[in-house]
Amino acid sequence: MEPEQSVRDKFALLGGVLDERSRRMVAAAEALAMGPGGISAVARASGLARSTIRRGIGDIACGEQLAPGRIRRPGAGPKPKTQKDPTLVEDLDALVEPAARGDPESALRWTIKSVRRLAEELGRKGHEVSHQLVAELLHAQGYSLQANRKVREGRNHPDRNAQFEFINRRVKTQMRRRGPVISVDAKKKEHIGDFKNGGREWRPKGEPEEVRVHDFVDERLGKAIPYGVYDIAHNVGWVSVGVDHDTGQFAVATIRRWWRELGCVAHPGARRLLVVADGGGSNGYRLRLWKWELQNLADETGLEIQVSHLPPGTSKWNKIEHRLFSFISRNWRGKPLLDRATIVNLIASTTTTTGLKVHACLDPGTYPAKIKITNAQMQSLNLDREQFHGEWNYTIRPRPAGSEALIA
Repeated sequence: MEPEQSVRDKFALLGGVLDERSRRMVAAAEALAMGPGGISAVARASGLARSTIRRGIGDIACGEQLAPGRIRRPGAGPKPKTQKDPTLVEDLDALVEPAARGDPESALRWTIKSVRRLAEELGRKGHEVSHQLVAELLHAQGYSLQANRKVREGRNHPDRNAQFEFINRRVKTQMRRRGPVISVDAKKKEHIGDFKNGGREWRPKGEPEEVRVHDFVDERLGKAIPYGVYDIAHNVGWVSVGVDHDTGQFAVATIRRWWRELGCVAHPGARRLLVVADGGGSNGYRLRLWKWELQNLADETGLEIQVSHLPPGTSKWNKIEHRLFSFISRNWRGKPLLDRATIVNLIASTTTTTGLKVHACLDPGTYPAKIKITNAQMQSLNLDREQFHGEWNYTIRPRPAGSEALIA
C-alpha cells in the first residue's frame, strides 16, 4: 500500500478520537517518517494544512509538554473580540449611554435598547459583532435589560427621569466623599406559621413539607414586618423584623439601629448620611412622622441627613429591592416561615456571589399607628428643601444645642 493511502486510512479510522493537538502530532510523525515531500503527501491524505503539520513538527522537535487536558499552549487560540477590537467597548458604551437612565457609575443604571439593535449600530461603525456578544459585553459593563413588568404605582411623573438623575448626582457626590449612602424600604409582610411559601427546595422524594391549605392569619403568631437598610458602598444589609405596625417610627428605629450597630463602624467620622427611599409607605415623602423621627435621629447622632425619594411609580428601582430583598426571597423560597426565629435566621443567612452580607434581628417594639404630628412640631424641624422638587429632596440637620424638642 502506498504511504499516502496508508495515512488516509489511518486518519479515517482515528478521526473520531483525535483532538486538535494529537491530530497535528500524528500528521507530523507521518510526514517525518516519509522524508522529503512528506508534508505535502500527509496534507493531501489528512486534509490538514501544511502549516498545521509544520507546527506539529516544531512541537515534536522542541519536545513541548502541555498540562493534562490541554490541546493548546496557554494564551493560544482565538483572541477575545475586545482585544482584537480595542474600541468596541467604548463605542458600545457611547451608544447605550444616551438612552441610559443615570450614569455609568450609578447603581440606578439600565438600558432600553435591544442587543440586536445595538449590534446593528456597531456594525455601521465598522465593528463585526453578534447580538450574543453585545449581550455579554453589556452584562460585563454592569448593564441589564429590563423587561416590561407591573411596576407603576401611579402616573408617570414628567420629572421622573430628572429625579433619577438628581439622585444619581447626590449618590455620586456622597460616595466620592466616602460618606454613607443607604437604600431603605419595607419588605412585604409575611404570615408567621406553617403556611405555603412559594418555590421549591430539595427534600426526600414523596415527602413534601405539609402546610396549611388556607392562608388565614394566625392571630397568635401574627405577621412579620421586615424593614431593611442597604449600605450601597459596602454591600451590607440590615433587616429589622417588626411584629407591630409598619410606621415611620419603626422605619427610623431600624435606621437608628443600623447606624449604632454597623453604620458608625463602617463610616467612622461621617457627618452626613444620604437616604434613598420610596415615595410612599412608612418612609413616604408626605409622611410627617417619618420626617419627625428623622429629626430626632439627627439630633441624637449629630448627622446631617439628606433624603431623596424615588419618583412615583418607580419603587422597583430602589436599590434595596434587587440587591437585598430579592435574594432574601430566593433564600427562603419553599420554606414555611414557622416562627420569628426562622425568619430572622433565614434573612441573616442570605448571601450572594458578589459578597452580600446581611444582619437581621427581631424588633419586638410597639409602634402605634396614626400618630399625629402637629403643625408646631413640623415648624420645629431643621429641614431645608432643595430647589428641585423639595418635597422629594430635602436635608434634615441637627437642631441647635439647647433648643427644646416638642413632645409628640
